[in-house]
Amino acid sequence: MRLVLKPLFEAELPAGFEEIVREKLAGKEVRTNEEVEIDLLGKPLRFKVLLAEPSPMKVARSTRVEFSTGEVRIIDFEFDDPIRDVISFEKGFVVVFPNKVLILNHNGQKIYSDEFEELNKVSVSKETVVIVHGKNKLRFVKP
Repeated sequence: MRLVLKPLFEAELPAGFEEIVREKLAGKEVRTNEEVEIDLLGKPLRFKVLLAEPSPMKVARSTRVEFSTGEVRIIDFEFDDPIRDVISFEKGFVVVFPNKVLILNHNGQKIYSDEFEELNKVSVSKETVVIVHGKNKLRFVKP
């Protein structure tokens, strides 16, 4: 279990501060993108939960706590068909289903999608997606 927090206050955090925060949050439920607060010496300290893995999670003594000053973007997808493969390339990702090919950019936006009666193979060469379908058909997609 992993918890990545962004401090919402200006201060340099000392070494080992992760352990103090984990102890203060132990037993509490946290979710990605929510804000949490701990009390330290009578002063409230606020953090944004950049990533809770899994989300929601109950913080335990075994939870790995990390601090970050950047943002983590998470984009979740759920499809009706089972995913056979995901291929990354310069322009994004190719998601291969049993009879469908979906090309997404790095922001998760659809670039291309098509269904095939007989989808045999999908591969990528630099910026070109190659789709082998049917008995003797080849399609090049250049997003």
